[in-house]
This record gives sequence, C-alpha cells and structure tokens, in this order.
Amino acid sequence: MKITGFETLHGDAVRCFSFLKVTTDVGITGWSEFTGINERNRRMGLDSLIHDMMRSLMGRDPREIERISGDLLNDIKLSQSGLNHQAIGAVQNAIIDITAKDLGVPVYKLFGGPVRTRIPLYWSHFGMLRMGVNAQRYELDPINTLDDFANHVEDARSAGYGAIKTKIHYFDENGGNYFFPTYGWHSGGPELNLEPKIFNAIVAQMAALRDVAGDDIDVILDINNNFKSDGMVRVARAIEPYNPRWLEIDLFDAETMRDIRDRSPVSIGGCEMICTARTYKPFFVERAIDVPLVDVAWNGLLESIRIANVADVFDLNISPHNFTAHLCTMMHGHYAAVIPNFQIMEFDVDEAPWLHEFFTEPLPIENGELVLSDKPGWGMDVVEEAVRAHPPRVSLE
Repeated sequence: MKITGFETLHGDAVRCFSFLKVTTDVGITGWSEFTGINERNRRMGLDSLIHDMMRSLMGRDPREIERISGDLLNDIKLSQSGLNHQAIGAVQNAIIDITAKDLGVPVYKLFGGPVRTRIPLYWSHFGMLRMGVNAQRYELDPINTLDDFANHVEDARSAGYGAIKTKIHYFDENGGNYFFPTYGWHSGGPELNLEPKIFNAIVAQMAALRDVAGDDIDVILDINNNFKSDGMVRVARAIEPYNPRWLEIDLFDAETMRDIRDRSPVSIGGCEMICTARTYKPFFVERAIDVPLVDVAWNGLLESIRIANVADVFDLNISPHNFTAHLCTMMHGHYAAVIPNFQIMEFDVDEAPWLHEFFTEPLPIENGELVLSDKPGWGMDVVEEAVRAHPPRVSLE
C-alpha cells in the first residue's frame, strides 16, 4: 500500500473545524481532525506544515506508523512541539485510521483492545454558547441571568451527564458574558490581576451551579491562564466550599504549577496545551497536577498513549481534552477506550445545528456516554460536500 494523495478541508460551525484526508493506491482513505482554532494565521500555519509533511510521505506505506512518525520527528528536532507537533499528530492519526481500515478493525483493536467501550463524558463550555448573539445563531435557548445559567444544569442532568465544566462568566444588564483577558479578548491583560468584580462573579457562579447540581453532578471550573498564580490560588480557596471536581489552569512551568497545587485546597487539572510525554514528565515528577488533560489531535494517538503510560506510573488518571468536532470526539473516544488510567472525557454538547452533516455517521452518545462500535478505523468518515458547503468565515486565501 502507498500514499497517493492528501487534502485538507475546513468547515465552519461554532469554530472552524479542519480535517486531513489521506488517500492510498488500494482505495482506502484515512481521516483525522486536526484543529479547532479559528484564527486565520494559526490555521494557515498548521495547514501549511501538514501539507509540507504530507508531500514528504508520498509513495510511503501508511501502515508504517511508528517509522513515519519518527521520520517526521527527526525533521522538527530543532523546533519541537507547538504547531510542528500538532501537524505530526494530524498525519499520524490519519494513517492510524488507514491501518485500522486495512485490517477491518476499529482503532482500539490496534492497541490491545478496549478496556471500555462506553466513555463517560462531561458537558464542556457549559452555557457559554447560549449567551449573547450565539444563542440565536445556533438555535439554542438563551441564558441571560445567573438563574438561567444555574437552571441549565437540569438540561445536563436530564441528558445523563454526571459532570459539567464552566468557564468564567458574569451577568449584567447586557446578559451573560465570558472573560478571557489572557487571549486579548477582554480588558485585564497583560497584567492578569484578579479584580473584585470577576472574583465575586466566580464565587457567585460556582455557588449557583452547586445549588442546582446538588451532590450528584460534578462541577469543574476552567480559568485557563487568565490570572497570575496568586489569583489562581485565591480562586481555588474561594471555591472550595462548592466542592469542584477540579480547578483547571494552563501554565507551562511545572514548579509554578506545583506551588499552586501545594496552596490549593482543591484538585488541579491542566496541561492541555502541551505536547509529548517528555514535556508532561516534569509536571508528573513535581507532583504539580492531579488531573492531566491530553489532546489526541495535537499529540497524535501514539504519543497520547505514551503520556498516559507515564501518568500511570505516578498514579494519575487522564481526562482527554476534546473541544472540537465529532471525528475528534471519536478519536479521543478510542484513546479513552485503550488506556487503563482514564477518568472522564470532555465534550461540547452545544454546537452548530448543521455540524452533524459533516460526518458519515451520527455521534453515538447515550445517557452522557460516548458508545464506541466495532466499525473499522475511527468509526466515521468526513462528508466532503457538507464541509465545503460551510466554508470558514475567515479564508486561508
């Protein structure tokens, strides 16, 4: 078998969802989903890297997954991680799909068979898409007040989800708002101080969610890296009475993360933005993390399994970082199926109503769980015509 061609496709939904298609001389096509980043420059850069890597693989046997991955890693030795590694992840995941299809088995059968085929999910970005203009655009019930936000927990309960994850939200005369100064979307950067208005809003939203959730639904707060470490510790201490499953933060320094964890009365999750087991290692050695988040699209499935193996040595359970579309959900589902040290998987329930048109199969979710089948490969392919019918709002041209 030889690689004969490739193509990348980009389709608009809540984010721009991107896909790599790899074709072979025996008629087998492999797919991967490789990004959920909207910004044109980042998407253009990653797309360009994937094309460059794929051109070097023309005529290669895609089933030589480890060899191809090693050759691509050698090519980026001087600039590892970041978009370079995310590009390798996209290529690796597509040729894993080809290999499984060639054998007529689901991907999880390539890696020792499944530990589980029903994957517990938590409802991520809880309520965020229902605030402001997005609610109308995506045909969702609007959330305008803190009471609306808290009562939305009942929707998660009725759908069978045992956990929700919220970002930072506050409510005023304009309705519901989210808060991301670290990305330059709101005021507060670059100093990233935790001001009283936002501090009080965080406490209020966690109190309101816990009041409705009761004791049978876990609540997770994700503050990314919107504050400096002292602000993160203040948040951790303030939300302790509301028993969060974990407080999620994104930092790149293991010692700083360890200091926060030492001062925090609640569990700390994070590391979703880093790639490779080597990069995760100091966070494990420093005991800087309670819940490591791992992104299969960015790391590739092979490297993601290595990260889980290292985490297992430190008695840590993985939560897959999955914030993109349905193919990516399936990719993360196969990952969750094969690692023994799995905790719970992220999933965005709210999405554009047309997203399902991008895929050949419906997303098999029952009672808050992803249900994996024995269909070959990832279990679904991409419908190219549907993706092309929804071009990105910001073009690569």
